[in-house]
Formats: sequence, C-alpha cells, structure tokens
Amino acid sequence: MKLYLYFIGKARDEHANAIAAEFLKRATRWIACEMREIDPRRFDLPARHLSARKVFLDPAGKSIDSARFASLLQGWEEEARDIVFLTGGAEGLPPPWKDKADLLLSLSAMTFPHELARAMLAEQIYRAFATLRGHPYPR
Repeated sequence: MKLYLYFIGKARDEHANAIAAEFLKRATRWIACEMREIDPRRFDLPARHLSARKVFLDPAGKSIDSARFASLLQGWEEEARDIVFLTGGAEGLPPPWKDKADLLLSLSAMTFPHELARAMLAEQIYRAFATLRGHPYPR
C-alpha cells in the first residue's frame, strides 16, 4: 500500500512544497508516500491508479474534521489499497477526472492558495496517521 499526493501545476512558492514534503516525510514512518506535481495533459491520473482510493480536493467537496479524516484513512488502510490525493491547479480539477474520485474533499469553506492547500493536506495526512498510531503530535 502506498499514498500518493499529486498537485496540478507548479508551486510558485517553493517553501509550500517544502512544508508539504516535510509532513509526508514524517508520515513515511507509517506508510510509503510519494509527492509529485503533474500536468493533466501529460499524466492521466485516474488511468494510472485504477484500483486506488481517489480523494480529490474541491471547494464543493465534503467537509470533514480531522477525526473523521483519520477514520477514513484507517478504513482505507484496512482495504490495503493505494490512496491517491489530488489538489487542483488554478483552474481546479480537470472536469473528466471529478467523476472518477471516490471522495471530493473540501479543506475549508474559505479559499486558500493552492500552495497552502498542499501543505495543509500533507499536515492532515500526517496528523491522521499520528492519531491512528497513538503518536503525541495530534494532542
């Protein structure tokens, strides 16, 4: 099982990627993780991860708290399927991909820069696994 964190487009602020990379590095003690920036014209994410659980960030997606997010990850981990997260670019998600998501997830009702959303999602992934493993980080 592996967790993939994909971002459409390039980050303008390299520090945002560094924050996201740091949280995913911490999460690798519990799950193999890969983080990548992609161009949807050259990378067909849904076709590449046919059997994976797909979670795409979308402003109109479902809003959940950190405890519920951890619970979802626990269930998906028990399925032993890869987990794919995708954050859209300035234009959002490619329309044909939205229907292929198992879950459209909203991080907040507020609007954030895509670079910040990357870091926030990576932190929530780390927080969820830390919670599930009894690590003191999420207190």
